[in-house]
Amino acid sequence: MPFGWGDSHDAYQQVYDDNNENKSSFGHELIAGGAAFAGFKAFEDHQRNEGKPVSHQFAKELLAGFAGAEVDKLAETRGEDAWDREKAKHQAKKNAEQMYDDHYGNQDQYDPGYGAPDRINQQFGGNY
Repeated sequence: MPFGWGDSHDAYQQVYDDNNENKSSFGHELIAGGAAFAGFKAFEDHQRNEGKPVSHQFAKELLAGFAGAEVDKLAETRGEDAWDREKAKHQAKKNAEQMYDDHYGNQDQYDPGYGAPDRINQQFGGNY
């Protein structure tokens, strides 16, 4: 089952916490949750800089790419093997799509004029 906003935000805080002593013991689910959250932030930044509305399909493809890049970054720093990395990428994509649908699914398309998700604003400060 994909992580939603709350679980992904919690995972992000655990995985990206520099003070965490057990960095190498995270499971692929936790890495996927954190990567989905960080990938969503990167997607929001990118799309708001572009300033153009895009279809839901394109937005989800782009979001999956950002989430996958975050998994790669985390897997390298956490020493994940190739199998766990691929499982985490698959799960991160599902998580990010679930989060996207939760926030933007009722709209006709993704538009940077819409408000960013509250959890993104809470974690990173400011409003878009």
